[in-house]
Amino acid sequence: MWPNEEQINDNILNNNSIVAKINYKSFSMLFTGDIEAIAEEKILEEYKNTNILKATLLKVAHHGSKTSTTEEFLYETKPKISLIGVGKNNTFGHPNKSTIEKLEAINSRIYRTDEYGEIIIKINNRLKLNIKTNLK
Repeated sequence: MWPNEEQINDNILNNNSIVAKINYKSFSMLFTGDIEAIAEEKILEEYKNTNILKATLLKVAHHGSKTSTTEEFLYETKPKISLIGVGKNNTFGHPNKSTIEKLEAINSRIYRTDEYGEIIIKINNRLKLNIKTNLK
């Protein structure tokens, strides 16, 4: 889904990271890499009001930093579940409190690797979603 021919020159590595979506029957997962708000805006320009961005599960961009996961992007994706890949006690303060608040505001169930450890997602033929963590 991203990047397309139009590359972003601001924070090139993050904003041009791969955004991909997996669809399986009525389940979908949107992988957002490390994109920031500027890339989200470009993606919204292309897919807004198409339901293409809507996802059951969202891999939250850029470790949940404050530079991404805009309210407008969440409005279009409407994730029931959000995954945040982030190291425990990281020096960047990820995930940002405002990102967590935005996800909570849309009632998305949040799984964070700093709290849950490794997260395994399994979907069976009947679309039963099973998320396992190595909680201690």
